[in-house]
Amino acid sequence: MIMNNRILSIMILIAIVGDFAVPYILAPFYKGYSHTRSVMSSLGNPSSPVRMLYNIWLVVLGVLLLVSCKLIYIRFLSVSKGLSIALIVLVAAFAIGAGVISGLFSVNERKDVVTIASQIHGIGASVGFILLLFAPLLLAILFFKENHRFEGAFSLVCFAAAFVFFGLFIMAEKQPFQNTIIALEGLWQRLTLLFMYLPFSGVAISELLQIK
Repeated sequence: MIMNNRILSIMILIAIVGDFAVPYILAPFYKGYSHTRSVMSSLGNPSSPVRMLYNIWLVVLGVLLLVSCKLIYIRFLSVSKGLSIALIVLVAAFAIGAGVISGLFSVNERKDVVTIASQIHGIGASVGFILLLFAPLLLAILFFKENHRFEGAFSLVCFAAAFVFFGLFIMAEKQPFQNTIIALEGLWQRLTLLFMYLPFSGVAISELLQIK
């Protein structure tokens, strides 16, 4: 069990770090790609020279998060079985929608070009993002039920920040906000992910530190 928890904790951290590191490693090979203006999934569009590598990563990301659900469930089962199940459902939905499905069905380079694959990608990624958005809130509730006030407050702050940045991410596509800082959808997407992921990275690191 100890070894399993160690492996699962490492898998969560690999997934989180990798979701930011992989785009930065691949981006230099895609001329014109902007980390602040381009969404991460555009690295996997049919015109991208790194599409295969990035789409493979998305599938790997999904698998890592799906397997890691076991650690999250075990960690909070004694606190609340219902909330633990709800939490892993949110994580699993993101893993499948924004990970596996998005990796198998790529988005197009231009948003006005719509295909069946891009529609499936859009639905999967959107549902995954929206559901994971509420994961830090559930984590906050679970931590407060354990009387872990710092972790609970931290998760609550992460939820609020992720919610704000997700709102900016949605607004970035709107015509009135073009040529303004709000149009930096790549930046808002990354910040949304960062604050959705941070509480989980804390759980993984905490588990690793407790394992002798």
